[in-house]
Amino acid sequence: MTSKKASSSGADEAETKLSPSGFPVKEVPGSYGVPFFSPLKDRLQYYYLQGAEEYFRSRIASNGGATVLRVNMPPGPFITRDSGVVALLDARSFAVLLDDAKVDKTDTLDGTYVPSLKLFGGYRPLAFLDAADPRHAAIKGVVMRLAVARMHQVAPTFKISFGAMFDAVDAGISSSPVQFNKLNEVHMFDFTCSALFGGKTPSEAMGDGAVTKAIKWLLLQLHPIASKVIKPWPIEDLLLHTFRLPAFLVSGDYAALTAYFAEAAAAVLDDAELAKTGISREELLHNLVFMALFNAYGGFKIFLPHVVKWLARAGPALHASLAEEVRAACPDGGEITVSAVDRMPLVKSVVWEALRMNPPVEFQYGRARQDLVVESHDAAYQVRKGEMLFGYQPMATRDERVFKDAGEFVPERFVDGGEQGKLLGNVVWSNGPEDGAAAEGNKQCPGKDMVVAVGRLMVAQLFRRYDTFAATVEDLPLEPIVTFTSLTKAAPLTE
Repeated sequence: MTSKKASSSGADEAETKLSPSGFPVKEVPGSYGVPFFSPLKDRLQYYYLQGAEEYFRSRIASNGGATVLRVNMPPGPFITRDSGVVALLDARSFAVLLDDAKVDKTDTLDGTYVPSLKLFGGYRPLAFLDAADPRHAAIKGVVMRLAVARMHQVAPTFKISFGAMFDAVDAGISSSPVQFNKLNEVHMFDFTCSALFGGKTPSEAMGDGAVTKAIKWLLLQLHPIASKVIKPWPIEDLLLHTFRLPAFLVSGDYAALTAYFAEAAAAVLDDAELAKTGISREELLHNLVFMALFNAYGGFKIFLPHVVKWLARAGPALHASLAEEVRAACPDGGEITVSAVDRMPLVKSVVWEALRMNPPVEFQYGRARQDLVVESHDAAYQVRKGEMLFGYQPMATRDERVFKDAGEFVPERFVDGGEQGKLLGNVVWSNGPEDGAAAEGNKQCPGKDMVVAVGRLMVAQLFRRYDTFAATVEDLPLEPIVTFTSLTKAAPLTE
């Protein structure tokens, strides 16, 4: 679409391209700077000198308030050859990354670098495949059917894991504060595998070192974009952000994990062979390992501490309201089920609000399939085919043009039916709108409903067991460190 403007001198009319909303289409502002040196400097600013949010806000300010701009993204030299991205830093422009017709997600999960496929048995996992790849539909179909088939196991399995976790909290809290994260790492690993596959938990099958093997494997993939892991930071930057750590460092751990999943997921693999999915048993096995450890367990490891963080900061008034709602919905010791928590509007709202404030995956990447016009709230920009698009999700889901008091945790934000309907589409933690659904042909998380259900179950079980609690919170880039300092147990349930 074009409009024609006559020059004041009466010369030939010049054409100005307009976006669908009528904005003049401009070049994307910003610069990638001097090769090698600018990406290196920007990496230090991003991780250590400014932090992610200030890194982006300072560049928005220096580009006249534009929320679509060119920036460098870590890790940079020597891990990444090209650090330049077009950053989409508001809710409206971010939505382009959720449109599978406009962006290609091949090898973009981790952004400007791709981990060694040796970490995945030599196969490219589902998360690294574009939605248009035929293998994507075949593998995602297996994962989606698994998630649906096992949903009935989520609540009873979580109850066991939650009980064991908070039995440990109760045992330690009388003598000293108890860190939630360390217990969450162990018990959610066992929960994830039991909920998905049944049978022996990793702790039963591999011993106490099972979770250490999983975390080491995760670190080998994510170390180029991890931070605040090692002190002092110059040593961390040298060790984690300068060179790729070789895959052989975790080859033994990965072999043990794969052997466990080969047995635990045998029925799933058998069914897929009978269904003739076109994916070999070996490739599907490595995909199930990735799905269980990276997508599911890795997500719970980050997501649940954020939920507890916001509950701790909200304080006793919210705790009392949640306890009242949970106990009214499940009186006299009634089971807390997935369907039961779906009838708890405040519990649901708290979990959605936690996902809005702290999406488990903060970044989205994708390459433009063709020349695109990307609109922000106030402008339109030309993006060219093949350019890497990047979205920092917390800025999109805390966009003041969409959410009132966007930077604040508002527990009841999604309670009201009208507001819920208008706002849920802008909660996009699952690589798609919260009111959308995963499908074989899109990139939305196939375990979306299970993740939301687990968050609700944790809130409900917490306030079935306790009236209130207090905790300290240390904010870190990946997940907050939450340490319980006191818990007030509820009166015994009526049997």
